[in-house]
Amino acid sequence: MSLVWQVDFYRSPQRDAAGQVLWELLICDATGDFEYLATCPQSQANSSWLTEKLKLASAENLPDVIQVFRPQSLSLITVAGNNLGINVEATRRTLSLKKLLQEKQYPLVIDQPPPVPLPENLWGEEWRFANISAGDLVDEFTERPIPFLQMPEFLQPINLGLASNVPVPGTIIYGGKQSLRLARWLQEAKPASLNYIAGAPDGLILEADLADRWILATFENSEVTAAAQIYEQRKQVSHGLHFLLLQPDDSGVTYTGFWLLQDEKYYLC
Repeated sequence: MSLVWQVDFYRSPQRDAAGQVLWELLICDATGDFEYLATCPQSQANSSWLTEKLKLASAENLPDVIQVFRPQSLSLITVAGNNLGINVEATRRTLSLKKLLQEKQYPLVIDQPPPVPLPENLWGEEWRFANISAGDLVDEFTERPIPFLQMPEFLQPINLGLASNVPVPGTIIYGGKQSLRLARWLQEAKPASLNYIAGAPDGLILEADLADRWILATFENSEVTAAAQIYEQRKQVSHGLHFLLLQPDDSGVTYTGFWLLQDEKYYLC
């Protein structure tokens, strides 16, 4: 079994006795059984210092993977990881680390850029909201040959404590001839959540990678808006769990991609 660390390296709210800005390295594992903390003045906050501290923290048992959620930390940690032969993964799913930072009352906010439209060559033909009961969700998609399938075990309804009759909301896109191309793009984009945002017009915003935001759809139809509001209400019952399903058409015979998602505000509360 691979050893995975969750790592943050960022400016600390604390300062040293001389008033200098400190940078803090915080390491933990997914279980919270292992923690490591080190600080340095901003003048020493570089990949060389970070490499040495990672070696020191490991006690000769280096991790196989380092997970990083903060875009500002990624480049330095990647260099340090390369120095030590450790794979570095950019992901928002660093729950143990974020909870540690919350307990320390350290900033977790990531600057969010304005959402940008999906490239025209990826547009599907239609889309709609849907829901599947929590008890049927896993079997419905794991038993089908789906080229792009993202269903992490920790997001499966049973592991979130959801009753089998809870409706899990989702969005279905009928991609037509662009279905496979869109699925490849989505897989590379690393979907995290898909949220309804009220506005003029209303929209569906895909949160992806560490801080990317994409406009998947816009609408001004009152019936669609009402369905979008129900979609968000169902998320409150499903602990933020929802899905994105990509099909070439509405026949239900072939699926191109399926992504199980969760709003971060639910798993950090």
